[in-house]
Amino acid sequence: MARKEEAPNMVERFAEFKELKNIDKTTMISVLEESFRNVLAKMFGTDENLDVIMNPDKGDVQIFQNLEVVPDGEVTNPNLQISLSDARADEDPDVEIGEEHTKEIFFADFGRRAILNLRQTLQSKILDLQKEAIYAKFKELEGQLVTGEVYQTWSRETLLLDEEKNELLLPRNKSIQGDYFRKGDIVLAVIDNVDNKNNNPKITVSRISDTFLRRLFEREVPEILDGLISIRAIARIPGERAKIAVESLDDRIDPVGCCVGPKGSRIQAIVRELHNENIDVITWTSNPELLIQRALSPAHISSIRIDAEAKKAEVFLEPKELALAIGRNGSNIKLASILTGFVIDVYRDDPNPVEEDIYLDEFKDEIDGWVIDALKNIGCITAKAVLRTPRQQLIDEADLEEDTVDNVLAILNAEFEDEDETPEAPEAPETDGETPETATEA
Repeated sequence: MARKEEAPNMVERFAEFKELKNIDKTTMISVLEESFRNVLAKMFGTDENLDVIMNPDKGDVQIFQNLEVVPDGEVTNPNLQISLSDARADEDPDVEIGEEHTKEIFFADFGRRAILNLRQTLQSKILDLQKEAIYAKFKELEGQLVTGEVYQTWSRETLLLDEEKNELLLPRNKSIQGDYFRKGDIVLAVIDNVDNKNNNPKITVSRISDTFLRRLFEREVPEILDGLISIRAIARIPGERAKIAVESLDDRIDPVGCCVGPKGSRIQAIVRELHNENIDVITWTSNPELLIQRALSPAHISSIRIDAEAKKAEVFLEPKELALAIGRNGSNIKLASILTGFVIDVYRDDPNPVEEDIYLDEFKDEIDGWVIDALKNIGCITAKAVLRTPRQQLIDEADLEEDTVDNVLAILNAEFEDEDETPEAPEAPETDGETPETATEA
């Protein structure tokens, strides 16, 4: 009798294991039954004539074997047949040949090896179920915030554990510049990607995605979470600068003021989480001119020329505003372009032009595009602007080689020298008031 109790006790222990792994009761019962059947099929050659009944309330299992009754001495397969005398002796005195006799079998009677095989089968199936459950759970959470404790840090990634000890991987290239973690630190990130290759779920989190910034605003600004304010666009250079366009669905609510919070409390909480990333919040508008003007803040523009079909915009600014519009390393104009969806070019707006100038873009056949972009990023939009800038300043600020700068200067100087050397039209000969024709005739 002691051996018969071993299987029910084992079922109870796995029921407790099920609770720890968050596997639902119905699935667990199905796994238990399947595991019993797999082991029994190996022992009896088949499980087709076996009934496995799980009793979750009691925590035990009953196994019944259905055997065909055959005449005494004609049993060819004891796993499928039983003799008439044995069937009648087994509490079935009225059974006849050809009928089915059902008898209960006890798993514990098959010995310790069978029980160990069952446990291994159960553990394997429960582990597979656990992995599937983890994958399904986190797949639904893609794009949501998650908090993890740093367990171990390597050169290329950091391993985090959430509250349920699930593993989260934070790759180095998805960390903000300046992120430095020690074991035990609590890290906030967004679930970036979940895959299940070879039934091995891998959960990757990120701190550099636009979605991470969006979720931080939703967490800090209740009006966004409640749907009163909508985030229409985000542009971000992680760890450096970001721009976010918000729109209020209630005219009484100031979307920018809500995002900034009293004395900047809301925006500062986000900035701290992002290692002092500079965040500009602007009000969204469907007017592209006004949107571009706001996106280029803090620069004040003079005028805009827009090609809506090509999604291009030419912005004219006073010279003192040009550096603000471009930003450090071109960050401001780059983020403004991403936020608005327009390719933005900025130009000096000189109200008193003294001489004719040529935009650098006209020299793309002679000067590499990346060189032109480097010059434009320091405010040299035209040829004359480059020529007026000291050579060493071009080398230092545009981060160009000396030979490259000399080549650019030579090309631009040649362009204006050609113009200066254009021959003038010959003066008309003096004719004492007579027309040339008359003078010739004379």
